[in-house]
Amino acid sequence: MDAMKSARLLIAFCLLAAAQLANAGPRIEHWVAPSGARVFFVENHSLPIVDVQVDLSAGTAYDPPGKSGLAAHTARLLDMGAAGMDETQIANRLADLGAQLSNAANIDRASISLRTLSADDKRTAAFEVLAAILTSPQFPAEVLAREKARTVAGLRESLTRPDVIASRAFWNALYPAHPYGRQATPESVGALQRADFIAFYRSHYTAPRATVSIVGDLARAQAEALAQQLTAPLPPASSVAALPVPLAPATAEVRIAHPAAQAHLLIGLPAVRRGDPDFFPLLVGNYTLGGGGFVSRLMQEVREKRGFAYSVHSTFMPLAQPGPFEIGLQTQKAQAGEALTVTREVLAGFLVNGPSEAELQAAKQNLAGSFPLRIDSNRKILDQVAVIGFYGLPLDYLERYAENVENVTAAQIRAAFSRHVKPENLVTVVVAGE
Repeated sequence: MDAMKSARLLIAFCLLAAAQLANAGPRIEHWVAPSGARVFFVENHSLPIVDVQVDLSAGTAYDPPGKSGLAAHTARLLDMGAAGMDETQIANRLADLGAQLSNAANIDRASISLRTLSADDKRTAAFEVLAAILTSPQFPAEVLAREKARTVAGLRESLTRPDVIASRAFWNALYPAHPYGRQATPESVGALQRADFIAFYRSHYTAPRATVSIVGDLARAQAEALAQQLTAPLPPASSVAALPVPLAPATAEVRIAHPAAQAHLLIGLPAVRRGDPDFFPLLVGNYTLGGGGFVSRLMQEVREKRGFAYSVHSTFMPLAQPGPFEIGLQTQKAQAGEALTVTREVLAGFLVNGPSEAELQAAKQNLAGSFPLRIDSNRKILDQVAVIGFYGLPLDYLERYAENVENVTAAQIRAAFSRHVKPENLVTVVVAGE
């Protein structure tokens, strides 16, 4: 048996093993609570722990015009005063129970999550605190003033950094007239009032906009009761409009002067939404292009052969509406033009030819083989279930992940990239380039 056949057999064996591991993975149960919230549950009694996450369609894309920063602050402030408890009392109560809580907002969703021991006395008290934070936030005026001041100071500092400047310019160029392009400024945050937070909370933190993900040491009936406890007090309806589909930008190059020694380069466009049937071809193809670390073409051509950058990457960020495809790198100012040329050439070549057979098999082996490590703990399973639930992905997404990776062909990759990465829509941002 020659070396090529042996390598193919090894790859096939690894993919089969990964598929078996994934197929033995978590079984997701789904129902709609009486409150109207969608619930996703994985029962797992291997550890005496329960992980809960509530996601709401209340991310930064829902900031009203002129009030950028409102969604992120609303999410952050939930545990800084609720149901008669101040932030210190909430923190002390959770610490006494050994529970961990986190809350934040990204582009599409606001999230609040809790990890607690599953013993009756621990979980009951922890769930009560979580329910109070989610359903009865107080937004104390003195806390608002303090957090606004901190955020404004942080924004002013960050807006001097070339990486932040590049990222903000990139999102503005990709989504110039879309909510995904809205970004907080010192002025927008400084102008926010307590009434803004209350109005945003009442409009966006409603039961129909909530997705509850529960993983761990609970029975189905207990999970049903918990989901209802967390969401029944929320308002039952919402009139918030759905996010629009972004328009594809015309190709453009944005250059911003900066005294930094390193130039920051970003290339991309709005590309793919969650649940798109092209997701797996794009995922597998991108591993070869720039997502596979040192084995990727971009790393080989930009770093290994020419030494233009320490690191270069490409990635897809699927969102509720088409999220960005991005290529990013940093390089010395004097090399910025050459690095940009090589990066564009690598992308252009990949769009025409796609991966080789060897590259395709290597990508499949890595993606399918490493996937079980992404679901090897309650917390990791919760993260996956929350994405599945919030974005309406198939309930067998985790079970079929390896199979979906294995089924991708080179022809599918070329076709998917041609549909989603069109040169006439690519935007380039260069900060601190000569």
